[in-house]
Amino acid sequence: MDGAQPPNGSNPEADDQTVEIDPSSTILDLTSFQLHDLSSVDLSSSLTELDLTANRLSSLDPRIAHLSNLKKLSLRQNLIDDAAVEPFSRWDSLSALQELVLRDNKLKKIPDSGIFKNLLVFDVSFNEITSLHGLSKVSNTLKELYVSKNEVTKIEEIDHLYQLQILELGSNRLRVMESMQNFTNLQELWLGRNRIKVVNLCGLKCIKKLSLQSNRLTSMEGFEVLYRNCIFNSETNSWHSSLYVRARAYSKLMVFCHIEIAV
Repeated sequence: MDGAQPPNGSNPEADDQTVEIDPSSTILDLTSFQLHDLSSVDLSSSLTELDLTANRLSSLDPRIAHLSNLKKLSLRQNLIDDAAVEPFSRWDSLSALQELVLRDNKLKKIPDSGIFKNLLVFDVSFNEITSLHGLSKVSNTLKELYVSKNEVTKIEEIDHLYQLQILELGSNRLRVMESMQNFTNLQELWLGRNRIKVVNLCGLKCIKKLSLQSNRLTSMEGFEVLYRNCIFNSETNSWHSSLYVRARAYSKLMVFCHIEIAV
């Protein structure tokens, strides 16, 4: 663990445990320290990575706002809700942040991340988000977007994210797959475990991984242009007959990537 270690003989459940930190390190990993707050932690202004995964944080320490060198911030698996992340919209000093992980918390909406002008990775999977409203503010520098395991019903406000390479929307409540023509750089698309019937793959010229399993597929537009890039992998499930026959034919031709479209 870089930059910190739990005290010898300490009780991980204790709120007042002292966190020993290497002041020369620019990476601080406090994973699984069971912290309720960061009062026992010295946050050096030189930090470039701060990992707070698997703690019990329900709010953001205001000192984080002054970490102007921070590139990666993980708050995965905490107790963070919408009110807790509201300060992000005012923390100008974090504008250089490249990776923000809020996976597995208590969010009900997309946080305002417009301040992060250089964001490359944004992860809000495993929350309670019902809409993608707010993604329009996310920087068009974004390359990886993870919103799996939420309650999202519609793909929206992502057309400007033309540099996306990974888009993960699996395990939501999507019924319609919107046009993907803007995502010419997309390499991985994960839409499994939704309620999608019709898929339009036109424009996905760089796709290498495509997951559509456990949907309600009846037709796939643009599937023909992908066969040069992909390996098809099916599972034994119920299929719309014409889709099944066509998929079996393409499975012998695809050679570069993995596609799952079992329903």
